[in-house]
Amino acid sequence: RSHRIMIATTIRSATRIVGQHGRRAALSSSTCFSEASSSSCAAAPTVRCASSAALNNDAASPPPSNTPQTSTPHNIYMWGTSKQGTIPLSLLHEGGSASSGGMFSGNEKIIDHPMSLNLDQDSLQSFLNTTDQDDDAKLQQIFCGATGTAMVLNDGRCFVFGSNKNGELGIGGQTSTETPVHVPLPDPVAKVSLGPNFSAFLTTTGDLYTCGYGGSAVNGMGCLGHGTMESYHSPKLVNSLVEDGCYASDVHCGEYSMTVLTTEGEVLTCGSGSYGRLGNVETFDQLYLEPVELIAGDDVVQIAGGFAFSLALNKGGIIHAWGR
Repeated sequence: RSHRIMIATTIRSATRIVGQHGRRAALSSSTCFSEASSSSCAAAPTVRCASSAALNNDAASPPPSNTPQTSTPHNIYMWGTSKQGTIPLSLLHEGGSASSGGMFSGNEKIIDHPMSLNLDQDSLQSFLNTTDQDDDAKLQQIFCGATGTAMVLNDGRCFVFGSNKNGELGIGGQTSTETPVHVPLPDPVAKVSLGPNFSAFLTTTGDLYTCGYGGSAVNGMGCLGHGTMESYHSPKLVNSLVEDGCYASDVHCGEYSMTVLTTEGEVLTCGSGSYGRLGNVETFDQLYLEPVELIAGDDVVQIAGGFAFSLALNKGGIIHAWGR
C-alpha cells in the first residue's frame, strides 16, 4: 500500500426544481473539509496511488464568530513517487527539496516522507501559469490519482498534470504533462477522481463528467457511463444522470469500473462486472450507471474504493464492501 488515505467529510444541501423533461434546474451546495471549515484534505481512494498529499490549517484556532472570516493559509505536504510530474517538485521548499527529499530512480523522484510545498501567491500563480495580477485564487483541494494529480482552486477551477496515456486528464489528446493544464468545465469543480485509465469530474451543480478509456470486450465495457465503449479525451457529461434527475455527490474511479453516490444516498455503478466490482451479484458489464440493489434504501453517506473494489458507509455506521 503506497499511500495513505485521508477522507474528507462532505456536507451538502440540495434543492431541486425538475422541469418537464426531468432536467435539474437548481442546486445549492456547500462543502466542508477537515476539522475546521477553513481547511481541507483530500486524496483519491485508490490503493495503488503513486503519490499522496495532505493539507492542514496552520492557524491555532478559527477566528471568533464576530470577526470577519478570511481565507486562512494552508500547509501542503506531498510524498511518494513522482513520475511525469505527479508531485510538483518545483514547489518544494528550498530548505528540504534536494538531498533530504528522497532519491531519484531513472526519471522518477521518490520522496519517502512528507515534504512541504511553497504555496505563496506568486509561486502558485507561476506553477499554474496564471499570470493575471488580479487572480488571487487559492488552492482549495488536491486529489492524488494512480498516475496523475488534480488541484482545485477556491473559485472552482481545476488544473491537472501527470500521465495522460488514455486521455484521462481531460485536456484533449493523449499527451502527458508535467505542467498543470486547466480543465474547462461549465461549472465549478467540487471533486475529482483520477483513476489509472479514466477520470471523473464532479461539479458543484451535481453534474458528473467523465473522460479517458471507455473499456473493451476484454477488460470490461462502459466504465465512463455513457452507454458505449467509446473513449473520450475531454470531459463528457453523463447524460443518463441528467435524464433521471439525479445529482451526484461523490464518485470513485477504479481500474475499469466507476461508483457514484447520489444526493439521495443511492449508490450507482457501471463498467466491468468481473470479480463482483459492480455489487450486483452478476459479473455482466454495465454500460450505464445502475443502482446497487442489495443496499438500495440504505441511506449511504460516503463511498471509497480501490482498483477493483468499492466501499459504502451508511448513516448507521455500517460499511458495505464488494469486489476483488
